[in-house]
Amino acid sequence: MNAAFNWLKSLEWRRGLNDWARSDGVTWIYIAKVLTAAFLTYWIAMRLELPQPRTAMITVFIVMQPQSGQVFAKSFYRLLGTVAGSVVMVTLMALFAQNSELFLGSLAIWVGFCCAGAARYRNFRAYGFVLAGYTAAMTGLPALAHPDTSFMAAMWRVLEISLGIVCSTLVSAAILPQSAGAAMRNTLYQRFGTFAQFVITGLRGESDPASFEASNVRFIADAVGLEGLRAVTVFEDPHMRRRNGRLNRLNSEFMTITTRFNALHQLLERLRRRGVTPAVQAIEPGLNSLTGVLEPFAGRALTNADAALLANRLSVYKTDLPEHVRSLRAAFVKTEPSDEDLLDFHTAYELLYRFVDDMHDYAQTHASLADHRHVREKWVEPFVSTTSWLSSLASGVRATFILAVMSVYWVATAWPSGASMTLVSAATVALSATTPNPRRMSFQMACGTFLGAVLGFFITFFVLPRIDGFPLLCMVLAPVFVLGTFLTTRPQWVGYGLGLLIFFSIGSAPDNLTVYNPYAFINDYIAMVLGMLLCAAAGAIILPPNSRWLWQRLEGNLRHQVSFAISAPLRGIRSSFESRTRDLMHQAYGLAAGKPEVQRNLLRWMFVVLEIGHAIIELRREQDILPVHPSYAESQPWRQAIRAMGRSLIRLFIQPDRHNLARSLSAVDHAIVCVQNTDEPFAPHFDTSALRRVKSYLHFIRTCLLDPQSPLAGATSEQASVASPQGQLNAS
Repeated sequence: MNAAFNWLKSLEWRRGLNDWARSDGVTWIYIAKVLTAAFLTYWIAMRLELPQPRTAMITVFIVMQPQSGQVFAKSFYRLLGTVAGSVVMVTLMALFAQNSELFLGSLAIWVGFCCAGAARYRNFRAYGFVLAGYTAAMTGLPALAHPDTSFMAAMWRVLEISLGIVCSTLVSAAILPQSAGAAMRNTLYQRFGTFAQFVITGLRGESDPASFEASNVRFIADAVGLEGLRAVTVFEDPHMRRRNGRLNRLNSEFMTITTRFNALHQLLERLRRRGVTPAVQAIEPGLNSLTGVLEPFAGRALTNADAALLANRLSVYKTDLPEHVRSLRAAFVKTEPSDEDLLDFHTAYELLYRFVDDMHDYAQTHASLADHRHVREKWVEPFVSTTSWLSSLASGVRATFILAVMSVYWVATAWPSGASMTLVSAATVALSATTPNPRRMSFQMACGTFLGAVLGFFITFFVLPRIDGFPLLCMVLAPVFVLGTFLTTRPQWVGYGLGLLIFFSIGSAPDNLTVYNPYAFINDYIAMVLGMLLCAAAGAIILPPNSRWLWQRLEGNLRHQVSFAISAPLRGIRSSFESRTRDLMHQAYGLAAGKPEVQRNLLRWMFVVLEIGHAIIELRREQDILPVHPSYAESQPWRQAIRAMGRSLIRLFIQPDRHNLARSLSAVDHAIVCVQNTDEPFAPHFDTSALRRVKSYLHFIRTCLLDPQSPLAGATSEQASVASPQGQLNAS
């Protein structure tokens, strides 16, 4: 009995240890790697007698990431940004060395341009703009008093940063590496299992609105995050690099199936709110059979072999579905349904068929990852990210203003630490330009810098004079670096960690020749904290990105995606529409953090935009592939009615109000009537009737506009007095 108890106890202890290793253990391994890379870089820089060993060490703190692929990507863009910033600095110094006002003005414009670029291009590409901006400031401002040293200062900085990059990538790849490719594979495998469970719950009518919205937010974040991971794995994993096209395609197809299911789910919810109608009863058998296909894959990882099995089962289901639908329709027609119920039946099964077809494509692409080469690798529809130009412009204006104010103050007062205040402001405004809340980021960095000043004063003037040798120096600096690195692993505290690590190293890490000057030390840290606080104030006053104006503009851009679906060229439109809409939603949702009602309204707009946008794209494709026949001619009334409907929808989503909603509903109803009055030239079977599919998508657009849960619901109740769509349908 005691032996069994001891065995169970040891088993529980091992399980606890494994859980710790997968959570906090990963954090402490990362901290150990950061310390190893930082001290290795610091030691080599001192042995080589580089002018500023601290610059090489700071590079480690900036480029180190938990995954080695992220380190490679960030190092690549840091090196590019450093070279670009150094070239610009040398150019400005050559042009304006004798006129500090022109030099500082040009530098402020350059930093503003780089901050605008950082806000425009996100992920690690933005980091190249960040470095190009503040590298010019950090090398140019100290060299302004001695212009003849500017070229060598730029060369030394490139060498110091290159040393930090080499040591960071070496340590990250050699010591307990965590691969970005492995993280991406794990995300891909787990994502479909979660989605399958989400689909089963929705098809059964068991999902509540809160969980439905939360799942969609997660899928949006997964799509945007997976695109970032895909870009990172190119630097690290040749296995994933050969599958780059398929990974891009897989992400696009996942966005498509989530949109397909959302459209089907929203239609089913509208029908179920009416009660158990004959239309609902006729639709349920098809839903139940799909649930049976997906159940074995729900809640578990989808490997490549599982994806091949899923593709086979979906292929069988898709082949049998038309015959199944015809039999259900024959039985349904015997109940003498209304035109509305019959349209609901056709629309639901059209959406179901499209959903299964797209899910089959997704499973095939997933299964193809097992092959080194595959025809599905040929994919030319990249993820399209969109950023508001006004947001980028605001970031650039804010940075230019801060640098201009700091430069004017420095020139007017001749404060010895004015250069430190100006260059730290440039670094702070550049680092915070890529965050959704620059005020918060700048303030956190100021607090971290103040903590670094207190710790640095004690270490510099009371500890360093009493030690000797590099090992003891590492022991003294290690607690500060551990604290700073730990803070950077927590998203809510990352600003404190960056401020502590970077600016403690700038102000307190000793060089080969250490100078003990309390007056300069205190003045420099005062200048740093004041510069960061001014950046925080500017972030709160000058067009703050997390304010109402920006997320409202992003909401407007989100609505304008319907115009994109109507007017953009058909080639590659579905992938572009999906990625643009989700990227805008991801940005707006993050900027509206802490405002749940705003976030919920944004989600509702995203649903209606995706649903109507997809229906419009399908309508355009159906019309594009119609055979040559007089009933399908461009001059036919039903095609003219659909074009008029598109124009009315553009007006509605640009300016959503009661009047435009009434016009859109009237246009949709008119298009449905025109299609109903057109003779189908070919056999009117479910799988061959082109006009029936067109009518189904028109009916779906109409139900979206009338949905009481949509953002247009406020005008829907007043629409009944303007027109009676049901009356028009019955009359037809």
